[in-house]
Amino acid sequence: MTHRPSLTSSALRACVTLAAVLTATVPAAAQLINTGVPAELQGVDIIDMPNAQLPLDTPFIDEDGRDVMLRDFFKKDANGNEKPVLLQLGYYKCPMLCGLVLNGLVDGLEGVDWTAGETFEVVAISINPRETPELARVKRDGYLLEYNRPGGVKGFHFLTGPASSSHLIAESVGFKFREQDNGEYSHAAAVFVVTPDGRLSRCLYGNKFEPKDLRLAILEASEGKIGSTLDRFILWCHMYDPDSKSYVPFARRIMQIGGVITLLILGTGLGWFLLQDGRKLRGRAGAHPV
Repeated sequence: MTHRPSLTSSALRACVTLAAVLTATVPAAAQLINTGVPAELQGVDIIDMPNAQLPLDTPFIDEDGRDVMLRDFFKKDANGNEKPVLLQLGYYKCPMLCGLVLNGLVDGLEGVDWTAGETFEVVAISINPRETPELARVKRDGYLLEYNRPGGVKGFHFLTGPASSSHLIAESVGFKFREQDNGEYSHAAAVFVVTPDGRLSRCLYGNKFEPKDLRLAILEASEGKIGSTLDRFILWCHMYDPDSKSYVPFARRIMQIGGVITLLILGTGLGWFLLQDGRKLRGRAGAHPV
């Protein structure tokens, strides 16, 4: 009878040791693979929360040191239409990202023929409770010089306030950030487009914003109450694509338009042929009277 070879005691101990090492290291490696981000960026995200209601009674301090509430910046235009709001969350001493977002926003707005303060409002909120209204005013005045539109001062608002206020607004729009040990803040890059009644309409991701996308986002947030009929038609034919970070043609609606046009052409052609056929029959009847 043939006997299978058995493991020696030393080989058995080696297998047990290897199993123990794998048991201890695999979860740690799996955790590293699953997270895939540095520790300082854990929990930093933007959660998509369409139609979320912002708490408009949240208190802040404006760039002139006055006590205000967020709802104070949801105003009406000269025609009585309530205006949408472009909301940016960050902080004014941010060493890089916040400045890039605001620079990109102002650059994009320079290509939009609507003016801040007339058709829409721009509101920046500091998530750093240590920042002051004086700093907010300096930042606002700098961006007003860059924007360089008559009346633009009425449309740019830079707010500071307690951590409870900025956290409340951030939570309402899904903006997840965290303070680092060095006092800086980790956060994502985006501009939130808010309807006149304080609901989140759209999140524009990134730090560069095309004028076309800003115009369509403002129009979308206004629910068609601003802009021309052509603007509303163009919006109807587009949808926002988070992957490309822009509004792209909506294929289904374009196909619907193509179908309608095709039916109109066919109907017109059929009507023309019927009209011509009727004329020929009447002509024959007149040539051969009974």
